[in-house]
Amino acid sequence: MSYCFSKILKDRTFDQVVELTTAELKKEGFGILTSLDIKETLKKKIDVDIEKYTILGACNPQFAYQAIQSENKIGVFLPCNILVQEHPDGNIEVSAVDPIASMSSVQNEKLGTIASDVQQKLKRVIDHLS
Repeated sequence: MSYCFSKILKDRTFDQVVELTTAELKKEGFGILTSLDIKETLKKKIDVDIEKYTILGACNPQFAYQAIQSENKIGVFLPCNILVQEHPDGNIEVSAVDPIASMSSVQNEKLGTIASDVQQKLKRVIDHLS
């Protein structure tokens, strides 16, 4: 089982892809809680250069609430991470965590339905990117 699903976008800038991804997440009820610019952080902290690499921490409040009610330590898996990364050829790849894979280590049947619902939404986000 893969731990994520992704899509490569061509002929778009990095910032356009971040905006498009954020808009598609919003359509599925997710907001962005965090945006981590790993390229900038690595440059500042250890003076290395990598392609653009941003992690969006996405949260759907209804599903987050249900998950917390089902498993009070589930916050270690929240929010859902969406990775936007630039490749050397200029293409931009968007990857979303597979919540079923990430929550499979938690042995709680109630989370299975929630993870499945979230997975469907995140797959729609990735599928709608173009």
